[in-house]
Amino acid sequence: MIHPTAIVSSRSQIGEHVSIGPYSLIGDKVILESGVEIAGHVVIEGPSEIGSGTRIYPFAAIGLPPQDIKYRGEETRLKVGERNVIREYVTMNRGTIGGGGLTSVGNDNLFLAQAHVAHDCIVGSYSIFANTASLAGHVTIGDHITLGAFTGVHQYCRVGNHAFVGGYSKIVKDVMPYARTDGIDPKCYGANTIGLRRKGFSNETIRHIQHAFHLLSASKLNTSQALERIKAEMTGIPEIDYLIEFIETSERGVIR
Repeated sequence: MIHPTAIVSSRSQIGEHVSIGPYSLIGDKVILESGVEIAGHVVIEGPSEIGSGTRIYPFAAIGLPPQDIKYRGEETRLKVGERNVIREYVTMNRGTIGGGGLTSVGNDNLFLAQAHVAHDCIVGSYSIFANTASLAGHVTIGDHITLGAFTGVHQYCRVGNHAFVGGYSKIVKDVMPYARTDGIDPKCYGANTIGLRRKGFSNETIRHIQHAFHLLSASKLNTSQALERIKAEMTGIPEIDYLIEFIETSERGVIR
């Protein structure tokens, strides 16, 4: 299942039922777990690990050195989880020593053409990166997130679970979980209600989240005042507790 024109290092580990297409290059210290599908003209360098059932399309460049001027050839890693779909020209870089040495991607994500995951990013699971959505270094992405086409996320920003970010957005602060965020000068437009319904959130939970976003984004309260109201009215609801914790631990501030 390895095309004769592919170049596969003897120092790589290839699992069962792996396919590697024509002219692809699998470098040293690459681990391809069972059922991985590599199309033609893909480059994967190591140390990198690609989880079972992941599919990588032509011209993707995975596990190459970080685009960081401080990088001096140290051995760092990329770990990609299971059942990810990585489309054409996607790039994912290994970590840096200063950032912990690891770039990590979870399970069941969809990366559309030309998306980019930079060094030391931590990406969760079940998310969609639309065409050319790009993460700078040290970004943290939660679970069940949609990043619109051509969205750029600044270094050290976080995007919370179940957030939706519209296309062409410029993210320079943290994106709150459950939020709809959009714009070159981005703004929060309330709860990601459609996405929450699609994920099976109850109507009661959605109402609580909507009320919290009304206090955060549509009232005349500042962030501290809004949080106090939310704590007074809705503490003990897991989704609201997570929202409060996310905002209170933000180092860059949140987009309101």
